[in-house]
Amino acid sequence: MSASSQRRYTPATAPAEKPALLRQLGVVSATALVISNMVGTGIFTSTGFLAGDLGSPSLVLGIWVVGAIAALFGAFCYSELGVNFPSSGGEYVYLTQGFGPSWGFMTGWVSFFAGFSAPIAAAALACSDYLGYFFPALKQSSAMLVLGSGQYAWKIGGAQIVACALVTVFSVLNFFGVRRVARVQNLLTGIKIAVILGFILLGLTAGRGDWNNFSVPATRWASTPLPQQFAVSLFWIYVAYSGWNAATYVAEELKQPAKTLPIALALGTVLVAVLFLALNVVFIYGVPLEQMKGVVAVGSLTASRLFGPQIAGVFSALMAVGLLATVNAMVTIGPRVYYAMAKNRAFPEAAGRVNARWHTPVVAIIAQGVCTMFMALTPFRDLMTYIGMLLNFFAVMAVASLLIFRRREGWQKLPVVSFLYPAIPVLFIAIGLWMTYQGISKQPVVSGAAALTVVTGALFYRFRLHGAKVDGAA
Repeated sequence: MSASSQRRYTPATAPAEKPALLRQLGVVSATALVISNMVGTGIFTSTGFLAGDLGSPSLVLGIWVVGAIAALFGAFCYSELGVNFPSSGGEYVYLTQGFGPSWGFMTGWVSFFAGFSAPIAAAALACSDYLGYFFPALKQSSAMLVLGSGQYAWKIGGAQIVACALVTVFSVLNFFGVRRVARVQNLLTGIKIAVILGFILLGLTAGRGDWNNFSVPATRWASTPLPQQFAVSLFWIYVAYSGWNAATYVAEELKQPAKTLPIALALGTVLVAVLFLALNVVFIYGVPLEQMKGVVAVGSLTASRLFGPQIAGVFSALMAVGLLATVNAMVTIGPRVYYAMAKNRAFPEAAGRVNARWHTPVVAIIAQGVCTMFMALTPFRDLMTYIGMLLNFFAVMAVASLLIFRRREGWQKLPVVSFLYPAIPVLFIAIGLWMTYQGISKQPVVSGAAALTVVTGALFYRFRLHGAKVDGAA
């Protein structure tokens, strides 16, 4: 175990040695990586909130289509970035090369909060809500203690206790290396995909639903005009589709990356979009929008209407297991990202410390776990919006860097991006900026928290990392 772990981290600990990576991943493997990264918390939790936000079955389904198109445009742009920068780091590499090291650092800083800690908390809370089918006290709505009110509230109850317990278990498991974790992850991911496919097939063929639900609107719980609300709700969809860029992180291990990468990203995104759309059809077929408004565990509710309480219990348990896969994956990946950036002097040094016995980034794992537990106290709706705002902002920055890189001599241009250029990157950026503007105007508290995250990161870089380098140079 220790020898394997040492080899895994040799490239980061000894920059002078070139990593011996093989181009051995084809389209199938790369596409599978995209799919496994995309199917997570968003699809299991978003529709109940979209029902209250939009109030129309056609809009609920339509927003998933719009999100898929935006994700596809982003995937095309990231394909070209990944082919030209086939190294680990993703947005860190693109923003560092395009806008300077301070922006590269910011991607890692934001990843700590909005890329991993907050999504882990959201997945753990959603898992608790699905377990709430058996134990109602575990639902987020059953919080025993609420500190504050509205968007300033922190909730403490069964859901938060379960979420913190899950984070603790998977964090401790990660102390002892990735081999055992990988085995657990493979099993949980397989269960998650099988459950979704089975739920769709059985729901449409054997479920007791009603197609008339697609013509029955729900009363919207906000007076915000639909165009503006549609933009804000897109943050939920962005979180659900996040992961479409997964294959760019292994670009240097792909066979014929110029061909494989765009195919894998596009095919993975399209397949997941079809899967998500079909699952939402089942949700609405099983439950009218009015009755699913605000429900986190919408899968449990739908299963109970389609199959009855006994079968619904089976699906609820299996969906909770699927969410465990999401928690485990992010608890595992996050600390490795901070570790790699710390070794490049682009993140606090402590994140780069490796335990001498287990050869794992224990400090980074603990820091992420503590931050996640605090995030778990945040209302679920605000947590998802916070994640979407920050991930959207830095994805827009990454795609914007493409407009700069394309002016460079020798830049490898992909045909899919060159077609009607600059239409694809400009449309992706326009959608992202529209979402950001509406988010700031309609969700000032959450957008303020997102802005505070960015500002604190900039200050940390300026006075700790950048200042330390200047002092060292002197």
